Amino acid sequence: MAQDNDKNVETVDLSDVTVRFAGDSGDGMQLTGSQFSDTTALVGNDLSTLPDYPAEIRAPAGTLYGVSGFQLHFSSSDVFTPGDSPDVLVAMNPAALKINLKDIKPTATIIVNEDAFDAKNLQTAGWESNPLNDDTLAGYKVIRVPITTLTTNTLAETSLSTKEIVRCKNFFALGMMYWLYSRPLEPSMNWIASKFKNKPDIAEANQKVLKAGYYFGDSTEIFTTRYNVKPAKLPKGTYRSISGNEATALGFAAAAQLADLPLFLGSYPITPASDILHFLSSYKNYNVKTLQAEDEIAGISSAIGAAFGGSLAITTTSGPGMALKTEAMGLAVMTELPLVIVNVQRGGPSTGLPTKTEQADLLQSIYGRNGEAPMAVIAASTPSECFTMAIEASRLALKFMTPVILLTDGYIANGAEPWRVPEISELPKIEVKFRTDPEGYQPFSRDENLARPWVKPGTPGMEHRLGGLEKANITGNVSYDPDNHDNMIRIRAQKVKNMENDIPDLEVIGDQEGELLVLGWGGTFGSITEAMDKCKKNGVKVSQAHLRYLNPLPKNTEAVLRKFKNILIPEINMGQLARIIRSEFLIPVIQFNKMRGLPFKSSDIEEKISEILGGGNGK
Repeated sequence: MAQDNDKNVETVDLSDVTVRFAGDSGDGMQLTGSQFSDTTALVGNDLSTLPDYPAEIRAPAGTLYGVSGFQLHFSSSDVFTPGDSPDVLVAMNPAALKINLKDIKPTATIIVNEDAFDAKNLQTAGWESNPLNDDTLAGYKVIRVPITTLTTNTLAETSLSTKEIVRCKNFFALGMMYWLYSRPLEPSMNWIASKFKNKPDIAEANQKVLKAGYYFGDSTEIFTTRYNVKPAKLPKGTYRSISGNEATALGFAAAAQLADLPLFLGSYPITPASDILHFLSSYKNYNVKTLQAEDEIAGISSAIGAAFGGSLAITTTSGPGMALKTEAMGLAVMTELPLVIVNVQRGGPSTGLPTKTEQADLLQSIYGRNGEAPMAVIAASTPSECFTMAIEASRLALKFMTPVILLTDGYIANGAEPWRVPEISELPKIEVKFRTDPEGYQPFSRDENLARPWVKPGTPGMEHRLGGLEKANITGNVSYDPDNHDNMIRIRAQKVKNMENDIPDLEVIGDQEGELLVLGWGGTFGSITEAMDKCKKNGVKVSQAHLRYLNPLPKNTEAVLRKFKNILIPEINMGQLARIIRSEFLIPVIQFNKMRGLPFKSSDIEEKISEILGGGNGK
């Protein structure tokens, strides 16, 4: 603990902090949170984020359903989740306070924009009285700051309109939080200058307000304590904050370079996958082509055409779009072309919860096509792992000449964490061989992986046809022969099955056998891992395994599972992986399912573990 020389303020070292910014969807909370996250990554903390915003483009101001939030957990040690409950809530209006009050810790600090707590906003948010003046917030540390007034005073001499001035208030809150948690201003100052380089008056205003918020924290008597979170001990390297969608985009760009192929993305915008299209559209100098198609079917069909033409082809979507792409996915299976379909899962069914997370498309991905249409399915478990799994999906598709589905979800797609930028030498080379010799060429001959030859259209002497009709093995001619159809179905299935020889075994963290194994997949990794750490500190023996390959499953999956008396499977669905494990291996499992549009709280998983082990029988 140190004393601030400028005023009577103590500086306290903390190991970790969870902060939530909340306000109207027009208050810039996502920008504020992402800037705080980027700066926090640059100073060396480990972190995890959870953006949470409404599906409406702009809900009516001050309403409960228009509240946008951004939660950030940062620490001097490893971070696996955005945190169960915030230590600090920055509430820009009464609606933000009302929506988020139930989530924060009983002793949390609440920083409010007191200017927004007028009669109109209180009534719109459903407050019967002003919570700042009654005992609603008893027990919390409440800090009232007139953020709107201070922003307006800061920019009083500018030529900006009142509306433009008020829109800058999020940067006042950001600057204030930078001071409170000992973060530097320079990264955001530079970002503002770059972002608004064509609007110098807006850039100058935002920079002024950012500094005003920082200096307010430094000079006001409201804050009696300042905090410092030391850098985490991360492996050496160059780090940056990265979201899952950006990591996915960079992974595909890297895969195309590793395979020495052009990259083509054919896609139709859909929440929460659209950012992948946006990111890749800026990589045209790296032989990346993007097509924003008129609908989902056109998006995947254009990608199939690009795969036929010799590109690493991908298409991106979410659950409703996945349903629309189904017929064309069957075409990709029939033509045996390398294609990657990215499904950033969201709450369903139908339009469902467009901006919320879920894991409910697993069975759809494995089985959701007409006929026997087997398809490989893999899943990323963290934002940064989206990079690795995008490369892996590309490798499998190219090696086995078959479509591959990559599953992420809204939580890891929009969430961010520090990412160590890899060296090119660390990435696996992807070998691609186009057939150019017409001697003995047959379009559906097979190599040792059951992959057929990849031939670019126009290669002399190697003209061939493709389409959705069944093909004769070897020749590729249209065939209605019953025995050939049976044979081709089995070949396509065996091709996917053979991938189990090309993927890593399922690893167990902790004891290799025992009372309880917690088995997860996809975005539940962080919550499960944090729960495991808590159990370990409490002396509870429990093991963990996480599936990244879902079809086919790793070869040792059954052997691993049979070494444990109990298997707990937390999922953000009604038990889809549990159903697969039961049907594949006839092994009983314990389901733990929540579908709230949010990631699991690690405390919920910890409580479930305690329940299974009888309050500590695993010690």
